[in-house]
Amino acid sequence: MLDISARNQLTGKVTRVDIDGVTAEVTVDIGGGQEVTGVITRKSVERLGLREGVTATAIIKATDVMFGTGSSDDKGDEHAAHS
Repeated sequence: MLDISARNQLTGKVTRVDIDGVTAEVTVDIGGGQEVTGVITRKSVERLGLREGVTATAIIKATDVMFGTGSSDDKGDEHAAHS
């Protein structure tokens, strides 16, 4: 883990970097069949040296968390929470 105040840190291997103009979508395999994908600037990708195979840590800092159950077709059983 990085030495920062954010607790939600997921470390893994970069599996994909898709650059599109000034932004890039970065995917990190965090193990157990799970991936985390985020969009950052192209400049950040270059500065951090992100490319396939590099170990990277995704740091999740959010003000909102949402949960849901059921499918979008299941209108009678929707339970969503927003905090």
